[in-house]
Amino acid sequence: MSLLSRRKFLASLAVPAGAVLVHEHILVDFAGAATVSRANYSRDEVFRIALPHLEALKQHGCVRLHECTPNFVGRDPVLLARLQEASGIEIWTNTGLYAARNFIFLPDYAHKENARQLARRWVRETREGVEGMKPRFIKIGVDRGPLPPLSRKIVTAAAYASRETGLPVCAHTGDGLAAREQLDILVRNQVAPSKFVWVHAQNERDFGVHEKMARDGAWVEFDGISPQGLDWHLGCVRNLAGKGLLHRTLISHDAGWYHVGEPGGGRFRGFTYLFTDFAPKLDAGMFRQLVVENPRVAFEP
Repeated sequence: MSLLSRRKFLASLAVPAGAVLVHEHILVDFAGAATVSRANYSRDEVFRIALPHLEALKQHGCVRLHECTPNFVGRDPVLLARLQEASGIEIWTNTGLYAARNFIFLPDYAHKENARQLARRWVRETREGVEGMKPRFIKIGVDRGPLPPLSRKIVTAAAYASRETGLPVCAHTGDGLAAREQLDILVRNQVAPSKFVWVHAQNERDFGVHEKMARDGAWVEFDGISPQGLDWHLGCVRNLAGKGLLHRTLISHDAGWYHVGEPGGGRFRGFTYLFTDFAPKLDAGMFRQLVVENPRVAFEP
C-alpha cells in the first residue's frame, strides 16, 4: 500500500478521540527483583531513544500508550511522565507484581505476605500514586498452568485490588490453561470477567480457547504484532471477528523494550507497525473498534 493510500485509510477511520495501544514497553530490566536498580541506566539516554518513536506514533493518531512494565522489572513513572509531556501522548503505568519466569521478579515481601496484604499495597499505590503518576491498571504475570500456589496468591491479590479500585487486571499468561485458572479466581472473588485482560493470548494456538474465554466475558489480547507474527495475529483477530467476538478483542505490539544492561538499550522496536501494515489488512470499522472503542470499554471507568 502506498503512503498516500495509507493516509487515506487512516483518514477514513474518522477517529475523533484517537487510538490506544494497550500493551507496550518503554524500558525493561530483567536483572531480577534482588538486583534491579535505576542506577543501571540513564534516564536521559532512554528518553533520547524512546521519544522519536513516540513522536512517530503520534503521527498515526495515537493518543495513549499503556506502559506495561511492572514494578521490579523496570517500572519508572518519572521517566514515563517526562516522555508523556514531551511527546503529547498520554502514558499509563500500572501496579501489581510479576510472578512469571519462576518468580525471579518477585520481591521478598511477595513470598511472605498474604494476598490481602499484597492487595493493600496495590490499592495504596492506586490511590496515592507512584512518584506522581497514578496506576491505571493492575499488571501481573504467570507462567503456564496449572498455576502453583504462589502464582495463585498473586492472582488472588489482583482480584482483591481490582474489586476495591475498579482497575482491570492485565495478566501476562503462559497458556490457555493459566488464563482459565486466572479468570476462575477472579470470578470466585466477585470480579467481573470483563475486568480480566488475557495478555499474550496469541501464544495459545487453540482458537477454541480464545473463543471460550471471550464468550465468558474476558478480554482476549493479541499483542505481539510484528512482521514475523503478522499472519498469525490476523488469523486470531479474524477468527474472533467471525465468531461475533470482536468486541472482546484487543491488539498491540508488545514493542519498545529499551533493555537495561545492553549497550544503548539494544534494539528499540517502534510502535507504528500496527498502523502501517496491520491496519490496512482489516476493514476500517474493525480496526477502529480494536484500537479506539475496545480499549476504552476495557480500561476506562
